[in-house]
Amino acid sequence: MGSVKDLQILEKPSKDKPGRARFVFSNRYSVFDWGEMPDHIDHKGEAIALLGGYFFEKLEKMGISTHYLGLVEGGKAKKLKELKKPSSVMEIELLRVIRPPLKNDKYDYSVYSGEKAGYLLPLEIIYRNFLPPGSSVFKRLEKGEIKPEDLGLDKMPAPNQKLVPPILDVSTKLEITDRYLTWEEAQKISGLTAQEVDNLKEILDTVNGLITKEFSKIRLVNEDGKIEVGLDYQRKLIVVDVLGTLDECRFSYEGLPVSKEIARIHYRNTKWFKDVEEAKKKDRHNWKRVCQSAPEPLPPKLKNLISQIYCACTNEITEIKWFKEVPALKELLQAVKSLLG
Repeated sequence: MGSVKDLQILEKPSKDKPGRARFVFSNRYSVFDWGEMPDHIDHKGEAIALLGGYFFEKLEKMGISTHYLGLVEGGKAKKLKELKKPSSVMEIELLRVIRPPLKNDKYDYSVYSGEKAGYLLPLEIIYRNFLPPGSSVFKRLEKGEIKPEDLGLDKMPAPNQKLVPPILDVSTKLEITDRYLTWEEAQKISGLTAQEVDNLKEILDTVNGLITKEFSKIRLVNEDGKIEVGLDYQRKLIVVDVLGTLDECRFSYEGLPVSKEIARIHYRNTKWFKDVEEAKKKDRHNWKRVCQSAPEPLPPKLKNLISQIYCACTNEITEIKWFKEVPALKELLQAVKSLLG
């Protein structure tokens, strides 16, 4: 299915009814849209699945519909409290994925015009509570792609600026390289009504508030994150994929990133990252083919710390000791600070 998880289809969706499938969360990870990186992060798949299940179950209690059916143990989908040990497999209801064809170097979204329901929106929906130094917003501002007023700001933002209210952003989901959109463009390409776009923003605000509240309990700041949404077979918006994890969100602790951003910081100082940036300028659709190098593996100590951080976050947010031999998150973050200088 993708660079970090696999999809097992148990029953295919149709135009009339949903299918059923299982996400198998792997220990793979991806940065800078590269796809699978050379390392695998131990226990990452289980940590992501458990934390994703935790947030799906919270949303369901809040009255927000999702595609989540449970985490799989002994061949059955179970709620978190029923599991006897960590699971890396999540069972879901499956919507159709309708891919816009690429024609003359442009994606054709007219494929959505006749669709009534039962499909994944071709969008990634993003909230931004802060603008950390690595945020793509700064690049877009520098290139003149957006202006501060487009973000509800009266002047150029500064790194680490808190945003009140948060910026609600949107990009493409099914193109080779994500492309940011205006909300008007997002509505047009995905076949939504203006009211449905408003509802989408309300769901995003609710998710943001939930994640912010939960992570503040372990003294982490929720800087930004994303969700994916579909239309079910009654044309109701439902949250899909996974949310609230260290892959979907960017968190920090006393200014230190607590997510795969740790790996990004390491790779930004490599020749490979510079080659990726150059390749994307040369060919937006096929940049990986023209990239002059491939990433090297992570230093072993950093790789192990990243693995333990995934596990510690899941332990401490869910308040269940899924991973027994893992130090407290605070200790791990101090170790990363020392390693990165």
